[in-house]
Amino acid sequence: MNTRHLASGSAAVLAAALFLSACGTGTGSSGDDTSKSGGGNEVISSYAPGEREQVHGISGKTLDGKPLDLADYKGHVVVVNLWGSNCGPCRGEAPNLVKVAKETEAEGVRFVGINTRDPSREAAIRFEEEYGVPYPSLYDQMGRIVLKLPRGSVNPQAIPSTIVLDPDGRLAARALAPLSERDLRRVLRPLIAENKRA
Repeated sequence: MNTRHLASGSAAVLAAALFLSACGTGTGSSGDDTSKSGGGNEVISSYAPGEREQVHGISGKTLDGKPLDLADYKGHVVVVNLWGSNCGPCRGEAPNLVKVAKETEAEGVRFVGINTRDPSREAAIRFEEEYGVPYPSLYDQMGRIVLKLPRGSVNPQAIPSTIVLDPDGRLAARALAPLSERDLRRVLRPLIAENKRA
């Protein structure tokens, strides 16, 4: 066997294994409201206004090649979801994100995906088409955009993960597991109210 082909095949297997091992295995992805929130072992961690860290420098090209900068979303509550097309829990969570994104848009909430370490832009686009994702996703094949998020806000090795920014672009909440519709609405409700009072 050609050693060059063997080496390239081994590299492809290793890349696939790393991608699959990065996919988290949390609960509450099917919208059945079984995920935990509040108390110990939280799915979502929320931060009071005085504890929120500014998020900077999250920009790049979307899956369809258009420029996107989170700074342009200032004035909106923004949900940022990290996902991959081969991630089972990401697939379980996707319908919840899509439904809540559509239902909260009129209230000033915006959703942005970060498709991270996905080996194929085409596979990511097919994922979005399959689930009818109405919002854009940054393409982050090498995981560089994720590394610009505030330290400790997400685990770069685990997807899906989600952060929520307040209208000033500060980290208001994070989740390191798939989210149900109820979880999303619970974390968004007080932020929407804050925005209305501002």
